[in-house]
Amino acid sequence: MSPRRSTDPEAATFTERARRRQLIECTIDLISTRGYPATSLSAIAERAGVSKAAVLYHFTSKDNLTRAALTQVMAEFSAYVRERVERAPDPLAALLAYVRAMIGYQRDNRRHVRVITEMLLDDGGGTRLKNPGSHDTHDRWQSLAALLADGQRAGVLREFDTRTVALAIGGAIDGVIGHWLVHPDLDLDAAAAELETFTLNAVAPRD
Repeated sequence: MSPRRSTDPEAATFTERARRRQLIECTIDLISTRGYPATSLSAIAERAGVSKAAVLYHFTSKDNLTRAALTQVMAEFSAYVRERVERAPDPLAALLAYVRAMIGYQRDNRRHVRVITEMLLDDGGGTRLKNPGSHDTHDRWQSLAALLADGQRAGVLREFDTRTVALAIGGAIDGVIGHWLVHPDLDLDAAAAELETFTLNAVAPRD
């Protein structure tokens, strides 16, 4: 009888946890280089140097494994942005730190950007995970809207609908990154500075 995989991640052995991390990293590599459709369980197993059965022991389907890969990518992305926002001295600085961190992380982690793009968007403009709008992923717009609301309460931002403005700023960031993926010669540092100006103009009090 083959060994049974524990359904409790906390009960997994050190070796099992290490193997899961390896399979997730191989999945990230393959999605970012070959695309989602070409990232089969067989390809992941070959990259990891294990059997397909070993992959299925840890993740019962491609969907479960690729979701785990996306979850890891988004967790690392979110932690990076949150750390920089939380270090900001005031609500306005926190908002600008958010914009810079969103661009900076994606600039330095191109393969993660590819995973997010491949996992969330298909060629027809739909979503592989049935989650409409890349900016809505993992409550992105809600987090940005909360920063905007903090600025309003502090009196440094004008009154506006925070969801609408959060979606607009997020869409601008996504648009810049999408262009950079196709045209890597785009200066993302200069683009980040322009997006800061764009954000300030969108939220600053009006005379």
